[in-house]
This record gives sequence, C-alpha cells and structure tokens, in this order.
Amino acid sequence: MYTLKLILRNALRHKLRTALTALGIVVAIVAFGLLQTIVDAWYAGAASASATRLVTRNAISLVFPLPLSYQAKIRSIPGVTGVSHANWFGGVYVSEKNFFPQFAVDAQTYFRLYPEYRVPEEQFREFLRDRRGAIVGRKTAETFGFRVGDVVPLKGTIYPGNWQFVVRGIYTGADSRTDESQFFFHWTYLNEYVRERLQRRSDTVGVYVVQVASAEDVPRVAEAIDALFRNSLAETRTESEQAFQLSFVSMTEAILILIRVVSFVVIAIILAVMANTMAMTARERACEYATFKALGFRPSFLAGLIFGESLAIAMTAGTLGVALTFPVSHRFAQAMGTLFPVFEVSGSTVVLQLACACAVGGLAAVLPAWRAARVPVAEGLRNVG
Repeated sequence: MYTLKLILRNALRHKLRTALTALGIVVAIVAFGLLQTIVDAWYAGAASASATRLVTRNAISLVFPLPLSYQAKIRSIPGVTGVSHANWFGGVYVSEKNFFPQFAVDAQTYFRLYPEYRVPEEQFREFLRDRRGAIVGRKTAETFGFRVGDVVPLKGTIYPGNWQFVVRGIYTGADSRTDESQFFFHWTYLNEYVRERLQRRSDTVGVYVVQVASAEDVPRVAEAIDALFRNSLAETRTESEQAFQLSFVSMTEAILILIRVVSFVVIAIILAVMANTMAMTARERACEYATFKALGFRPSFLAGLIFGESLAIAMTAGTLGVALTFPVSHRFAQAMGTLFPVFEVSGSTVVLQLACACAVGGLAAVLPAWRAARVPVAEGLRNVG
C-alpha cells in the first residue's frame, strides 16, 4: 500500500510534465485505434459474408455480363437452394461525392438470399408493386435524409440518363456488421430501359448470387457451376461470397499495409516521448535513489518504483484513450457518410490499444530503471544538500 502511494506521488510530482506526457499517449492511442478501425472497416464486408453463399461472375471480368438464361441452369445443380441476380448501377446522386452502392436486383428472389436485410413487410409489398420502387439501407437514408415516399434522382453513368426512383422501404441490418448503405431497385425496370436503348445488353446480369444447402457443398457447387458453362461464350468464375469481397480489398492492399505501419509508427513516437520523460525523472531523483540504497532498499525496489510510475501514467492515459476512441470513431464515421458501411471499434482493437499502452509504459522504464538500480550510493549522495 505504501509503495503504491509512493508511485502515485512520484507520478504527480511534476504535474505539467505528467499531464503533457499523458496527453501525448491519449492522442497516440486514439490515433492508433482509429487507424486500426479503418483497416477493419475495409474487411467488414468479407468478415460478415455468409459461408453458404456463392457469387458467379464472368470469368474475364466483372465488366462483362452473363446471360439471364444461366439462372435456370444454375438452379438445377444439386445442392443449390436459391439463385438471384444483380447489376451494378453506378448512378450519381446530385454530386459524385455522394456515393452509395446501387444495385438492380431480382426483387422476388434477392431478399430471400439475404435475410440479414430486414424490411418491414408492408414496405416490401409496396416495393414489389412499384416498378420504380427502391429499398434503401438505414445508413444511406439517414445520411441523405431519405424517407419512405421520397423521389431519389440519379444520373446514370453506366446506363446514361436521368433516373428517378421512389423510396418504398428502408431496410435495417440484423446486427451491427450488416451493410446498411445499399440502394436496391428492380432489375426489370433497368432491363426495360436497356432493351429500348442498348438492345445488345438486354437480358444480361452482372452477377448471380447462389445459395447452397450447406458450407460443405460450397466447393463442389462452385466447381459444378463453372464446369457447366466451360467453353461457352460467357464462361464463369464462381467463388465464395467472402472470396469475392476480398478480391476488392486486395486492390487496395498496399494502402492497408501503409495504414497499419503508420499506426505502429505513432506508437513508436510516443514511446520515445515517454522514455525521455522517464529518463528525466530518473536523473532528477538520483540522490533519492541513492538514499534508498543507503537505507537498505534493494535495487529491485528502485526499479519497481520507476516501472510502477511509468506503467501508471501509460495505462491511465491508455485507458482514457480507449474510452475516447469510441466517440471519435462515431464522429469520423458520420463525417465519412456511406464510405464505410460498417465502422465500429472491435474488441481486438481495444486489446491492441491497451497492449500498446502497457508496452509503452514498460519499455520506457527499462533504461531509467537499470540506471537507478546501478547508481553508486556515494555518487548519488554527492549532490545532496
């Protein structure tokens, strides 16, 4: 108990120095947590992917479509329990900075494959009745102020023209990991437009989403689908939903590595600051440590005082940094709008933050503790008085 009081008194002896050091640690821990959360957000789609869903696309590239006639053939493969299709739309809402993903989907089958998208039954019925109807994710609706019944104008890029959709429903996610930023409308409405103006691209889809009976059947079904269309005019590539999502993440892998490196560089910098603070503290108290030695205290006791003080400062500031990470991340997610569909601080990030704070406190005290333990009594007492 007395040792703990001594550690706390030592930590607060130079209040300004301690406060500035703690502030630096808080900022570093918050920055580290925010950067790690950004990386996690990049992988959020893959992390929440279903183990029993497959995505089938053109083997050459996503740019090339697949015939609509493939759907019935895929449905006939043993182990397949559901098939739907979707097209990326890529429209612009008012300005290009107002990004949110838009898909033309087969309304009757698509939402059966995604039970995590929860739409009120009455709203879904209205959506089915309205050929221009759309279902919007809660996050997108809140970001842009969409309400049921609102007309949403989109300027087509892949499909030129000025499009207008009516919000007939707002879906919510089954849990916090569900993407609530998407915008869905009827594929039949899109196909009517394409048939009139771009006839060669009519009756084609971007991807097929395939529901499989069990995770064990996934490799077999994926191979069977690709074998079915091998040597056709539009060969396919079928992969798990997670692998499909990770293929997009891999395009920005270098950026993710850089963000991770920067997050640890921030910790390294604050470690240097903390080490300097503890070194100054140890030099100022050399005569006190010598006095302790003269009174019979062992070197391990002196090292314990320094480690205790360093860890007390680092862990207190680190805990505060962890607490502040949550509101800072929330504000950051709001500022980013729908850029990060899922943005939440994970448990692993919190553990990493606390581990980094502990490491900073421990490593910063190693050299000062070693020097204090080895200081000769005569040399330490030379400046007394």
